[in-house]
Amino acid sequence: MKQAFQLAQKIKLLVLDVDGVLTDGGVYYSDKGPELKRFDVQDGLGIKLAQEADLKIGVISGLESAQVANRLAGLGVRDYFLGYKNKIPKLQTLLEKYTLDWSEVAYLGDDWVDASILLKVGLPMAVANAVPEIKQMAKWISSRPGGHGAVREAIAFILRSQNKLEAIWHKWLNLS
Repeated sequence: MKQAFQLAQKIKLLVLDVDGVLTDGGVYYSDKGPELKRFDVQDGLGIKLAQEADLKIGVISGLESAQVANRLAGLGVRDYFLGYKNKIPKLQTLLEKYTLDWSEVAYLGDDWVDASILLKVGLPMAVANAVPEIKQMAKWISSRPGGHGAVREAIAFILRSQNKLEAIWHKWLNLS
């Protein structure tokens, strides 16, 4: 945990997977066809807190989904790529866009599709219900499962390591 805390101090970009990380991984189908996805509002607020602290948020998903695009746009996430199983080229695009090094990136994942990217980033992270191979690769693992506040927990961990979380908390205390 101490190593993860030190690694988190350098993070400028947190990249998230969607299914199993931003959602609970369940896929809901109705007789009308389109799937539904469940998002956690605490994760949404966590993303807003990250933005307030100048922690960039990116999303790369192997699946394409209008519901995901709508949710991310509603949260003000501009850097998202949907329908990419090979996530490294899209993350490379973000590194170039923001002039970042791999060591300045954290990635939160849950399954094999996230493995290659976890090997490259400065802070590999996993949700509590990630598959064993992904947990083994992670330097930090949430206590919450994907789709149930794990993203918020990861953001709080990074912001706490950078001494930014308390100042944001005090702003929220003074909202009227």
